[in-house]
Amino acid sequence: MTDTWQAAWRDRAAALARPRHPEAMPARLDRRRVYVLPTRFGLFYGVLLSAMLLGALNYNNNPALLLALLLAGTGLASLVAAHLQLTGLEIVAVDGEPVAAGRPLVLRLHATAPPDRVRRGLQVAFVRTPADRTVLHLDQGHGEADLSLPTRQRGWLDIPRLTISTIRPLGLARAWAYVWPDAPLLVYPAPEPAGPPLPEGAGDRADNRLHPAGEDVHHLRPYRPGDARRAIAWKPSARRDQLIVREYEQPQGAETTLDWSSLRALPHEARIARLARWVDEAERTGRRYRLALPGQPTLGPDHGPHHRHACLRALALMPHG
Repeated sequence: MTDTWQAAWRDRAAALARPRHPEAMPARLDRRRVYVLPTRFGLFYGVLLSAMLLGALNYNNNPALLLALLLAGTGLASLVAAHLQLTGLEIVAVDGEPVAAGRPLVLRLHATAPPDRVRRGLQVAFVRTPADRTVLHLDQGHGEADLSLPTRQRGWLDIPRLTISTIRPLGLARAWAYVWPDAPLLVYPAPEPAGPPLPEGAGDRADNRLHPAGEDVHHLRPYRPGDARRAIAWKPSARRDQLIVREYEQPQGAETTLDWSSLRALPHEARIARLARWVDEAERTGRRYRLALPGQPTLGPDHGPHHRHACLRALALMPHG
């Protein structure tokens, strides 16, 4: 019986404590995870009520005593209401789009709550930067909040502990709870700010492909929804009484290989920065490219957002030199 009681006490104490390790999502905020303390205004309110009670008792003033008791009951009710603002809230997930190291990453927190009560004034912040708060709006039981998280180096970025708090409804008490998501986010390597141009493709011939940003006019065709306005040929359109669009021809280079072994003269991190820059440059120019890294299968040849993400992810997770 003693061991069972001690185990139950340890479980209850652990539930009352803030999370000391990252926790899997979703995380539900029950009543044992919510802390409540008076605000500065709440402390002033309590001192004022104490003075009113002492004065009413000293002068035997029943109306003043009744008013002080009513105000005290209102203050206690505000403590319970602030606690109920957080009880039942569930943090479903956190996510964020990868960014290059050195740029702020936008962390998005997704939350749900039972529609049994209206929840207003919820604020989310990192424990280490409590002043940088953002509001969590819950519309029809669902809501999101965006936080800016600084990044310093490539790779996986662990999310720091979060605080969800409120001072509603009267500002007399602050209720808060801690959440520590176990959902690291990816940070791309910072591209090299300046360097040599993208390597030219070797071994394959170049061909001509239609491209709206080309240089040589290939032919005129009727306008289709989604065509850029700058491609419209206004004079031919006026002559034919319909919109005509110029379609250009642009030479497309051969597939480019971004090879780790070709940058032996550079230090480890400088290689990663240059390859990251070349990946972005190949995407901007619409070039098909492949990425060859040591100990990994070659990625590509391909282009597009998914291929770019796969290449930058591989570079971000390279072992640190």
